[in-house]
Amino acid sequence: MKKIFLLIFFLTYSLSSNAHMEHYNKFNKIEMEILKDGRVIGYNYYFFKRDGNKTTVTNQIKFVIKLFGATIFEVEGHGKEKYIKDKLISFNSKTLQNDKKKYVNLEFNKKIGKFDIQGSSYNGMASTNNVIGNWWSHKILQSNSQISPVSGSIKEQIVTFIGKEKIELYGTTHEVDHFKLTSKNMSLPKNKRLNFDIWFDKKNSLILKVTYSRLGNWEYRVKSFK
Repeated sequence: MKKIFLLIFFLTYSLSSNAHMEHYNKFNKIEMEILKDGRVIGYNYYFFKRDGNKTTVTNQIKFVIKLFGATIFEVEGHGKEKYIKDKLISFNSKTLQNDKKKYVNLEFNKKIGKFDIQGSSYNGMASTNNVIGNWWSHKILQSNSQISPVSGSIKEQIVTFIGKEKIELYGTTHEVDHFKLTSKNMSLPKNKRLNFDIWFDKKNSLILKVTYSRLGNWEYRVKSFK
C-alpha cells in the first residue's frame, strides 16, 4: 500500500510540473532568511521580471559569520537565470567567498541541444535535464542532477519523499511535503556531498524551508513572498 501511495504521489507531482514557470507568474519577489545555529546571518532574495514569454529570475545572496566580533566567513553573490517559457537559455553568476572569486557562465547551445558551461569549477557541456541549484524553483525536486549556481559543477542527486507535515514559520502554519535531497555518489567527501532536508508548499509551488548541517546547523526559510 505504501509503494502504491508513493507511486501515485510521484506521478501526480511530476505531471503537475509541466507548466513549471507558470507556477511562478504570481511572484515578484521571494525573500529567504539564512540562519546558522538559530541566528540570522544573512539573506537570499529572488526577483522575477517578465516580458511576454520571457522570464528573468535574479538572485541576491549575502551572509556573514562572525566569531568574537571578527568576520571569519563571508559570502556575497549575484545571479541571473533567463527562461523562454519553461526553457533555461542562460545563467550567469558571480560570487565572492571571502577573497575567492567564483563564477558561472551558462548558455543553451541550440545546435547540439545542450548547456555550454564555463565555471570556476567546471568547463564543458551538460544535459538540459540539469537544473540550477537555487531554492526558488521546485524543479530541483524533480531532477536527477543540478548545476552549482556558484561554481558550475554538476552534482548527481537522489530526491526522496519523506511525508506530509505541518511546519510553522513566522507565526503561520503551513501544510508541506518533506523531501530529502542527497548526493547519488556517497563516496564524495562530506563537504562536497548534497544532504538537504526540504519542505515544499505545493499550494504555492514554493520551497519554504531548507536545512543542512556543515560546521553547524544551517537553515534557509521563506520570510515573505509577493
